[in-house]
Amino acid sequence: MKKSIFRSISFVIIGVFLASIIFIMGALYEYFSQTQHNQLKTQTQLVAQAIENQGASYFEELENTQTRITWIASDGNVLYDSDTNSDKMDNHLNRDEVRQALANGYGESSRYSSTLMERQLYCAIRLEDGTVLRVSGAHLSIPSLFLIMWQPIVVVGSISIILSLCIASRISNKIVKPLNDINLDNPDENNEYKELQPLIERVNSQKRQLKAQSAELKRKQLEFETATDYMSEGVVLLNDKGIILSINKTAIKILSVSKFCVGKDIFLLNNSLELQEILRKAKNGEHCETMICLDNKEYQINASPIVSDKSLTGIALFIFDISEKEKGEQMRREFTANVSHELKTPLHSISGYAELLQNGMVKPEDTKEFSGRIFSEAQRMIVLIDDIIKLSHLDEGEEDAKREEVDLYTLSEEVIRILQPSANENGIILELSGESAKIFGIPTLLNGIIYNLCDNAIKYNRQNGSVSIEIKDKSDEVIISVSDSGIGIPEEHLDRIFERFYRVDKSHSKEVGGTGLGLSIVKHSARLHNAQIDLQSVVDGGTTVTVRFPKEDLL
Repeated sequence: MKKSIFRSISFVIIGVFLASIIFIMGALYEYFSQTQHNQLKTQTQLVAQAIENQGASYFEELENTQTRITWIASDGNVLYDSDTNSDKMDNHLNRDEVRQALANGYGESSRYSSTLMERQLYCAIRLEDGTVLRVSGAHLSIPSLFLIMWQPIVVVGSISIILSLCIASRISNKIVKPLNDINLDNPDENNEYKELQPLIERVNSQKRQLKAQSAELKRKQLEFETATDYMSEGVVLLNDKGIILSINKTAIKILSVSKFCVGKDIFLLNNSLELQEILRKAKNGEHCETMICLDNKEYQINASPIVSDKSLTGIALFIFDISEKEKGEQMRREFTANVSHELKTPLHSISGYAELLQNGMVKPEDTKEFSGRIFSEAQRMIVLIDDIIKLSHLDEGEEDAKREEVDLYTLSEEVIRILQPSANENGIILELSGESAKIFGIPTLLNGIIYNLCDNAIKYNRQNGSVSIEIKDKSDEVIISVSDSGIGIPEEHLDRIFERFYRVDKSHSKEVGGTGLGLSIVKHSARLHNAQIDLQSVVDGGTTVTVRFPKEDLL
């Protein structure tokens, strides 16, 4: 706008200047032409008077002049010419100024002279003797006038152009300055030009609308971020070019990116083939999903196109962590296989013994032994099924189970009383030490923890070994520790000892009647009480299992 105003003002000023020059040159031309005519007429009269007084002798004393003097006889022959030999000149009787002078005493004309190659002005006077005196001079033309005036014209023109440019710049700056200084934050303060008032009012109205829309967008964005930031699933919003518009905290953590990744291409953060494929399909309007592995975890990514007016405007990515789900599915598959295997063995034994008895292939004196074996295998199945049921309940969660105050020392005494016969059979000494320690928990689960730990300590001990139970009530936690002098656990098995149906020595486990679920029950029961389990074991040196119940969960 400033340039346009500057150019317009400059063109106007220069145009006015050029028009002024033309008018001035015209006026000067008219003035100098009239002056030249008057001077030539006066000069003609003076020369005529001199010839009247001196006769032809005047021409003898005549020096070079700027004008051309011609003396013509009444018959038109040239008697004298100051510029050309009169003998070589044509008869001048037919010249306008000569005819006028002969007829009226004075005549004048203007024409192009082929002799002098320029336009001439002629003035003629008839003398008393009937001859004609003619004086001529070069007629002043506009180009010749311009040549005479070019220096002052150039000087004045240069000054005028410089001044016009300065004035145009100043005026354009002055006009534009109020527009540049418009206070858009407070449009009502702008009162420089009344003509701008409609524009100011419209700007003010639009500013209020934009402010309201901006506040609404910020509110919605805050609501969206607040909602998505607390989602366990990752959420990423992309535009139709794959540029990140929004990303929640979960997605930032999963993709291991910075929170400042908004505005960047998604492929700069993850360029996997799976992601490329689902984004390609989403851009084509398809809802699709894929599996991707990140940091040793399995994730499911769902891509949904966002369509507006039948055109793609963006893509929404939802990232789900399915590692635990996959792990759970694997555990269930393994659990089913293990249960089938564990149940199949005693069922085969029972079926075989029963078939022998049914077919009468057992001696009467051996019937009692076979019946005892059937009973033993049945009992083993009952214990296994009971443990499976317990684990099933624990998997479903017993957080809502009734909790009450339980003294772990008293509970340990009850467990020792139940297991004492089994310990006596193997010559195991059971010892209980420590102090009364009460916690607020589920009695059956706490009993299961102590029972399974002590039962394992007895089963996997040495003949005439020992099992010690110690209860400690500390300031920040309650500790129950079960130690034995048994066969120990190799180091490579320590990480898997709490898995379902996992046995270090399967043959020995079957001999002592272990189901492989005892420590799994301990682990789940401890988790429901927010307790931590520590296990230390040395091969042929015994094992110590410590369960720590945090004080915050105590009564």
